Amino acid sequence: MNNTNDDLLKNGRMLPVMEEFYTIQGEGYHTGTAAYFVRVGGCDIGCSWCDTKRSWNADIHPPVSTDKIVERAKTQAAKAVVVTGGEPSMYEMEYFTSELHKFGVNTFIETSGAYHLSGDWDWICLSPKQQFPPKPTIFERAHELKMIIQTENDLPWAEENALKTNEDCELYLQPEWSIAPKVLPVIIEYVKDNPKWKISLQSHKYMKIP
Repeated sequence: MNNTNDDLLKNGRMLPVMEEFYTIQGEGYHTGTAAYFVRVGGCDIGCSWCDTKRSWNADIHPPVSTDKIVERAKTQAAKAVVVTGGEPSMYEMEYFTSELHKFGVNTFIETSGAYHLSGDWDWICLSPKQQFPPKPTIFERAHELKMIIQTENDLPWAEENALKTNEDCELYLQPEWSIAPKVLPVIIEYVKDNPKWKISLQSHKYMKIP
């Protein structure tokens, strides 16, 4: 990558975009609503169950002009952009969110919280990973906590993170997709016993949409 692109990435005028698409949100609090998704490349957390591993290497996803992303996003019927990854908190997002807000577009992000989060976000979905825990400052900002559950042993970790959130944060347990039939019964019983939690499912996979 040349020095010019490096500078543009640092100030948020470019982002290493893997893909952009207009679809229906499939997970968490906003399930079932339309939004324009921007998936950035680059992630060093390395979840074994990640279903977008091709996003990990930012070098294979050339930087894209942030202004051009905004131009595409603002034309969509739903004035909402979801930034996901990869790990979007690796990048400077203040310029991107401010430009989207100029056109009345709401800004949502899905992040592990592993890096300092920049930008002005209307909704922050925090999905912590044990191997690279969130920065402490993000817990107070999070509107939604989404914990991926592989086994019953992940539930204490979920509770540890829930204790750090603000009182208005929505709490979700989501079965890891590849073993969902096995772990979902455990989650169902846990939520029945602990109703502060809700269940999130990857409904977009059932709908067969991005």
